[in-house]
Amino acid sequence: METWKRNLIVCWFGSFATTAGMNLVIPFLPLFIKELGVHRTANIEQWAGSAFAATFLLSAIVSPIWGRVADRRGRKLMLLRASLGMAIVMTLIGFVHNVYELVLLRFLMGAVSGYIAAAIALVATQTPETHSGWALGTLSTGAVGGTLLGPLIGGWLVGEIGLRHVFFATGSFLLLSFGVTWLFVQEEFVNKNEHRSSMRQVFRSIGQPGVVVSLFLTTFMFQFANMSIEPIVTVYVRQLSHSSNHVALISGAVFSASGLASIIAAPQLGRLSDKFNARHVLFVCLVASGLLFIPQGFVSSPWQLMGLRFLTGLFIAGMLPSINYLIKTSVPNSVAGRIFGYNQSAQYLGNIAGAMVGGQLAAFAGFRAVFFSTSGLLLLNGFWLLLGSSGTTLARSQNL
Repeated sequence: METWKRNLIVCWFGSFATTAGMNLVIPFLPLFIKELGVHRTANIEQWAGSAFAATFLLSAIVSPIWGRVADRRGRKLMLLRASLGMAIVMTLIGFVHNVYELVLLRFLMGAVSGYIAAAIALVATQTPETHSGWALGTLSTGAVGGTLLGPLIGGWLVGEIGLRHVFFATGSFLLLSFGVTWLFVQEEFVNKNEHRSSMRQVFRSIGQPGVVVSLFLTTFMFQFANMSIEPIVTVYVRQLSHSSNHVALISGAVFSASGLASIIAAPQLGRLSDKFNARHVLFVCLVASGLLFIPQGFVSSPWQLMGLRFLTGLFIAGMLPSINYLIKTSVPNSVAGRIFGYNQSAQYLGNIAGAMVGGQLAAFAGFRAVFFSTSGLLLLNGFWLLLGSSGTTLARSQNL
């Protein structure tokens, strides 16, 4: 098997493991906090929100830092650091005695994260250009799969082995990712960053920094749009179903529909980026998903919502691979780790901001306002990206 294909398989597994590890606590986090001595419902919700957001907030802060280290020391080293660090922290969470220790360790997990950004940089720089779009699309399904299956796996494991043992099992899974990465990932890395570079110097080394910044904003926007729906899904499904029977199950299916579609479509849309202009693929995905958000505000049953969420996921699937492909062809390999780190930060920030704003907007303006505003943002982003990049030729030759 070719080296780049083996690297892709291992990085896919590691992306799935680390993303699942970051998300598997979602179903039982309030139960765990209650077990740690917090009993008032309002306090449990506050602590659960803090513990959940802590990981993603700090991940957004440190991703560019670890990206800089990756550019200087190699991306494989960052894969090993992140997988081993998360394995240790996840195991330690199983031993916490109070909620303060839990939040602290969730912060620490964010601090040692960075596997996904390093994996994207490794795959982007080691894969032949003719297969880059497909490889990046395939890699993205690992993170999507972890986000989808993490909560399901966590909820199942609680019933089988108990709350605390879930953390030990997950730590072992992450340790397996470390071992597989150590044994099978091969990187042809040459250090071209012998001296420290400031952010300004990094962007000066990019032929078209404005294009890259617009891609960061697009990453933030599509993740913001995707996550803005999550806080309202259960309540919206309950309103549509006119019954409390199986609301949780139906809500889970509605939420998973988009992710399942993304897993199916991402490699194929990535392949389109290899054959055609990735900027056009990204534009179509932004506009199509933006239009599909509109009818979601008018549905009359959960099944209609599920179908529309599935269709939306087919186009959301093409966004991140197209963005990563455009970043790859816009920046020198010597700073790719840091640039992908910035893009990962934009994704995490969109994750947090989307969930917060979506819930607040629904509370004050209703469910339709969430879908309509999200649609408007995606459509605006699509046309802004098209107009801003019009006539621009990405300088591929300088990055090879």
